[in-house]
Amino acid sequence: MPSRPRPIVIIGAGGVVRGAHLPAYHDAGFEIAGLFDVDRAASDETARQFGVARVFPSLKDAMATRDVVFDVAVTADQILTVLGDIPSGSTVLLQKPMGRDLAEAKSILETCRTRALVAAVNFQLRFAPNMLALGDAIGRGDLGEITDVEIRVITLTPWSQWQFLAGIPRLEVLYHSIHYLDLVRSFFGEPRGVHGVAMTDPSVEGFADARSTTILVYDEQLRCVVHTNHSHAFDRRHRASQVIVQGTRGAAIATMGVNLDYPRGEPDALEIAERGGAWREIPLRGSWFPQAFAGTMANLQRFAVGEDAVLHTRVDDAVKTMALVEACYASAGRHGAAIPFGDASPTDRGY
Repeated sequence: MPSRPRPIVIIGAGGVVRGAHLPAYHDAGFEIAGLFDVDRAASDETARQFGVARVFPSLKDAMATRDVVFDVAVTADQILTVLGDIPSGSTVLLQKPMGRDLAEAKSILETCRTRALVAAVNFQLRFAPNMLALGDAIGRGDLGEITDVEIRVITLTPWSQWQFLAGIPRLEVLYHSIHYLDLVRSFFGEPRGVHGVAMTDPSVEGFADARSTTILVYDEQLRCVVHTNHSHAFDRRHRASQVIVQGTRGAAIATMGVNLDYPRGEPDALEIAERGGAWREIPLRGSWFPQAFAGTMANLQRFAVGEDAVLHTRVDDAVKTMALVEACYASAGRHGAAIPFGDASPTDRGY
């Protein structure tokens, strides 16, 4: 936590603010200076529910508040508009994704630079307690040289709960798998390339890609795969939400409980095993939802006053995650390499 936390002005009063931002900030002891949403009824209800004393009547009024941190929790298509009204030199946390595509992300980055904003993107999975511990284990070499990373999410996600996602051209990779792509970058740096598919699903009509598989290309030693299926409409028994990391000395399995029963979720977990040894559970304090949301805010506030040397999810880094997302969609659009059947058709192969 920062030694002298600044109050927070929240722009947006949607589900993620009610379900994660405000609970996390309350538990961490951050003061909320006020909030604004274009839907005044949503602002009033959120303020009532969480005891926020001030609801701003307009965006201009919200932006007139001084000595605060602006938490911009709006949809991707509105980020640039809001940034245009934020006072120069402000400290700002932007909701992910950083725009709708890489071109918009670059415009957001340029706006932040032009207005001298201290700005970060809310890639809060990096600050989930189990991911902090996993990152420590990897960094210390506890698992040896990492040879395999597999992220598996097999669950039922209620996409219809977020109507602003209906009809947009990019969905799963941009709004969900982006967390895992960012996490992998934070652990292992930039991949050399990607192979990916992003597919619609007939069970969620009207929504774009609702499932995806991405292979991140590093060196020949490291295999890295992100696989998601959000339409597993069966009971809990075979659902999965894991980051599985294997190395030459040991392995780790991190469970992201929020995906298993959204929005209630289940506790996060982390297990580590040395090669030839038994699995042991690492004690954790909190989970991805909501506690990790305090992590991005704390890091931003500490960096702004010189208490942290690194702003981990700064816009300059977040744009690289957006570039990776762009590459995933480009790969998915190519539909893979053609199979050289020659003169034979795929149905004339003798079986």
